[in-house]
Amino acid sequence: MKHFRQLTLAVVATLAIAPAFAQEITGPDTSGKKFAVVGGYTLAEPTKNPMIAGERTNVDGDGAATLSANYYITDNIAIEAWGAADKFGNRVRTPNGKVASVDTQPYALSGQYHFGNTQSIVRPFVGLGYFEANTDGEKAEPTGPLAGQHIGVETAKGAIATAGVDVNITPTWFARADVRYMHDTTGQPNVTVDGANVGKAELNPVTVGVGLGARF
Repeated sequence: MKHFRQLTLAVVATLAIAPAFAQEITGPDTSGKKFAVVGGYTLAEPTKNPMIAGERTNVDGDGAATLSANYYITDNIAIEAWGAADKFGNRVRTPNGKVASVDTQPYALSGQYHFGNTQSIVRPFVGLGYFEANTDGEKAEPTGPLAGQHIGVETAKGAIATAGVDVNITPTWFARADVRYMHDTTGQPNVTVDGANVGKAELNPVTVGVGLGARF
């Protein structure tokens, strides 16, 4: 996905230079602010393409709106609830073309460490937590090899790692860019066709997002 690669490069470059800016530039004082909410847009791309019914598949990525809420235990330690406000649509292809589609909607709870202090204009952060990705809308292509059959995909669950950066604009408003990696640690969700197990939906997606936040 071209847009995913472009946004990934931009966010990675921002994360790479953020520590230097965090040390050298001071900005609005955000001390005393315990809560933050962020609305943004995120692109998700699977890092693995699973074997389904003996064939290697290719699963497309997609973009969706996301929301997060943070509670700051201290100026540096926070708890974040993050999730997709809409569903990511994933098309499933084989060498013979598109065979199915499925929607995913991940949500996660993480602990975070924010570098710098309350007067840093640029504040990188890292996080680690637990995610689940609900799946629904499984559909077979009407003219494909799975036409007329019922497809099911179990919920993915596991660990999520986050790296990001906040850029403080005012004591209340800030911009955010982040990268997240979701790794299914349950043995991968089963994929069924008409009730029969035909493979594992091991996608382990990476997401890249940007957003605007408010702190209060």
